[in-house]
Amino acid sequence: MNFIEEMRGRGLVAQLTHEEELRAHVGTKQTAYVGFDPTASSLHVGHLIPVMLLARWQRAGHKAIALMGGGTALIGDPTGKTSMRKMLTEDMIGRNIEQFQKQVQGLIRFDSPDDGIILNNADWLCPLNYLEFLREIGSQFSVNRMLTAECFKSRMETGLSFLEFNYMLLQGYDFLHLFRTQDCTVQLGGDDQWSNMLAGMDLVRRVIQKQAYCMTNPLLTTSEGKKMGKTEGGAVWIDPNLTPPYDYYQYWRNVTDDMVGPCLRYFTFLPMDEVLGLEKLEGADINQAKTRLAYEATSIVHGEEEATKAKKSADKLFSSQQGAGGSGSEPETTISAAEYGSEMGVIGLLMEVGAAPSKGEARRLVKQGGISINGKKVNDINAKIARSELNDQDGALIKKGKKHYYRLRISD
Repeated sequence: MNFIEEMRGRGLVAQLTHEEELRAHVGTKQTAYVGFDPTASSLHVGHLIPVMLLARWQRAGHKAIALMGGGTALIGDPTGKTSMRKMLTEDMIGRNIEQFQKQVQGLIRFDSPDDGIILNNADWLCPLNYLEFLREIGSQFSVNRMLTAECFKSRMETGLSFLEFNYMLLQGYDFLHLFRTQDCTVQLGGDDQWSNMLAGMDLVRRVIQKQAYCMTNPLLTTSEGKKMGKTEGGAVWIDPNLTPPYDYYQYWRNVTDDMVGPCLRYFTFLPMDEVLGLEKLEGADINQAKTRLAYEATSIVHGEEEATKAKKSADKLFSSQQGAGGSGSEPETTISAAEYGSEMGVIGLLMEVGAAPSKGEARRLVKQGGISINGKKVNDINAKIARSELNDQDGALIKKGKKHYYRLRISD
């Protein structure tokens, strides 16, 4: 099946250019890229659709380029932002890129340069001569046309810095550079990048009189219009230190019924005939589809071993919750009695078991009433959990939200 047809079948095409030409173009092996600006220390679920779109492109027999935005991250993409992004240092960006590269390598093959490569646009953007860049690239852009782009229009009232105004030129230059050096003819990405992608495609046409193509994936939102990948604890991260595999599994296991089908299409590699079968399940049977979604999505990011462990823990938890909850199979942390002392603050306890990645997040969870310990709600961020309050054998059972459990055991 043609790549375009297959992606349409999965609902993964939001917009594309020159559809008939592109269908013919991808009939032979081609090169496409997706760009990622490393503005955080980890990819999150919101990044997964374009990452997996690039993986599907590769699986269709094409070459994939994962482009790290070491240069563009110094500017900051104004798309979807009501104010200027926080400026990152080169060291911060470099550390983020290291993490992004590790995570992308788990999702896309880079065994051979003919199959896939990882590049950093800082390698060609940082050495640019500004005046030469303005003469060659800036002269190709119309300010009037740029101001019609949604990413700029939405910022005109609140203010758009000249720094951010350059972002479209730099992303467009990326496409031109990759076309010249890698014979990269297709850019893939989220639909919020449509204006920037069109600018790059048009730049290729203007400067070297060659045809390039763009295709965007939809931005997945819930029935309430909220972006997928957000929970009561914030973003759902790919980094297991920020979102443990068990929590990652539970995120997918707990999606609403109406989101099961789209998530199976977007976030798994299951064949469409199996997806269509799972989409037909109704009532209590839809939990089978949710379980399959959670396992497949977790396996792709964290591996089959972690997915299996998470599934076993979740299955036991849902089938045998008793009293305050828990089943003896929830994620456990063990510390010594000496380390615990006579008491431990609730914030430290939450971080100890991995229920919160930071003190700030732990405080937020407590303030919002999202934490119970041994069946008792904890609303005070300064609360101390006395050693005497813990069961000598079972320790503390921490409940976060409605369905997430953690256990802290005390050893001698």
